[in-house]
Amino acid sequence: MEENLLNEVKWDKDGLLCAIVQDVYTKRVLMVAWMNEEALRQTVATGYAHYYSRSRRKQWMKGEESGHRQKICSLHLDCDGDAVLMQIEQAGGIACHTGRESCFYREWNGQAWQVRDAVLKSEQEIYRKDGV
Repeated sequence: MEENLLNEVKWDKDGLLCAIVQDVYTKRVLMVAWMNEEALRQTVATGYAHYYSRSRRKQWMKGEESGHRQKICSLHLDCDGDAVLMQIEQAGGIACHTGRESCFYREWNGQAWQVRDAVLKSEQEIYRKDGV
């Protein structure tokens, strides 16, 4: 299974694959992230989205701190093999670290970027550092 999973993927020069995340019900694009081989393997093995953080240089499971896990409903590899579309069920209705439904909450109105989505939960509430 693992060989079949990886044999058509075209990793970039850093060994990463672009991951587009879409809500399975609304079809809204929630976020874009990066996966390395380990993240893709873990995603398939666990049924929950795992990514690779380029800034932190480590793999992580979406929701491991916030609880906003992403249950995988389907995976789709694009024609070039360099991007994956993941249709997911989003726990808590929040995909963005800013506390919004989607990372794509700003829309160009012809003159400026306008915030279109409300904050559902503050970052302080999501990422409490006191262990509670």
